Amino acid sequence: MGSNDNQILGVVLIVRHGDRQGFYQNPTTYTATATQITPLGNQQEYQLGELLRSIYVNASSPSYIPGMSTGLFNQSQVYIRADLGGESGVVYDSCVSLTQGMWPVTIDNNITLANGSTIVAPLGGYQNVPIDAVDPNLDVSLEGFLDCNTFDTHTTDFYNSQLFQQMTKQSAAFLKLLLPYVDGRTVSLQNMWNIYDYMNVNSIHNATFSTALPSTFLEQARALANWHEYNVFTDASVSGIGNIAGQAIVPSILDAFDNIVNTTNPVKMMISAIAYKPFISLFNMTGVAAANPQLAGIVDYASVVAFEVRQSSAGGEPMIRFNFKNGTQDFATYDFLNQTGDVPLSVFIDAVAPNAVNTTAAWCNVCQNSQHRGCGALALAAQQARSAALSPIDPVGAGFLGAGLTLAVVLLSFATLAFLGLLSFGRKPKRRYMLGDDEVELRKSPSRVD
Repeated sequence: MGSNDNQILGVVLIVRHGDRQGFYQNPTTYTATATQITPLGNQQEYQLGELLRSIYVNASSPSYIPGMSTGLFNQSQVYIRADLGGESGVVYDSCVSLTQGMWPVTIDNNITLANGSTIVAPLGGYQNVPIDAVDPNLDVSLEGFLDCNTFDTHTTDFYNSQLFQQMTKQSAAFLKLLLPYVDGRTVSLQNMWNIYDYMNVNSIHNATFSTALPSTFLEQARALANWHEYNVFTDASVSGIGNIAGQAIVPSILDAFDNIVNTTNPVKMMISAIAYKPFISLFNMTGVAAANPQLAGIVDYASVVAFEVRQSSAGGEPMIRFNFKNGTQDFATYDFLNQTGDVPLSVFIDAVAPNAVNTTAAWCNVCQNSQHRGCGALALAAQQARSAALSPIDPVGAGFLGAGLTLAVVLLSFATLAFLGLLSFGRKPKRRYMLGDDEVELRKSPSRVD
């Protein structure tokens, strides 16, 4: 996982859920039906958790994070969040299994009572690891693509493009061969993700289907699905709306970096459990997919990106290392942002922060949505503020009350929204911090809202 000529300070982990049952996604809006995780999916995530523990929470590992508790889970050191949206409880349940592997049962999880008896937690010392369940209706950061009108337009434009029409012609003969293997599903390039997902799920769980399916068909379907999804969830420009899934998750990554490099902050690990879409956008935004075409598509179950924050023993600016494990494959370190090796934190920030969607208000604006996912409440608050500003007041008291009343209404409206979590998402750490004898400031774009 890269050279170890410097000291790891902490890590940001982006994890895909494990194996699940099949489900359907609308090819244009990507709204989805519910599904559920399988025992295989739980096992995949548990084993991934064990691996991550051996790397980052093992004092004998070269990538052990200094100060991390190697025994009982220490809530002050880790922040974990899991998407509770499109795939129902699959992502959250996967995250639970991941944490069981990272912080396994231990008899040290016990308490001694006043009468002298010692009680060990159930299941041999099970550790309860808090996970922040992210409701996409209240926090858009993990599913920035849903209900995003401009993203839906981007997807429709892709389907109407000459590129898509050319691929439709090229793939027509193969897609026709799939008719006996999709259980009546619409066989079209536009529906390619649903076709592939049905074939993949049944290849894993249905012995009859797996035996009957010609040996190359799943791989061919995967290639078309990768092409389809990469073109939907990316854009030629980093700032393009096709990257909205990545743009929305970036602020939480930057905030986690802030926490890690701030020596007064105990949080040294952040875990985000998600579906596959933000991976595609992030790989595009960071240049990883362009340099590694095999990563331009759907990541496997239980895949993980590890953004390691490192610093030379001689001091200086923190560096970011990009490690990725695609499903059952081994971890590998990738160059990114057109640089070789670890990338300075300031370079990473300068590259992605200007394109980050930092608040729900910003998301409502770029997605041109005034109704869903908190946008309606924001629009109402703005309308109420304007109405209060324009309300007639007795001329005698206007000079004394006008500005104060308007300000009070505006502050009250926005305070309410902030309390409800509708104005911003992600933790808001300090922007200036000390590293040894050097003071470093995280540069940010003017669009970033604290």
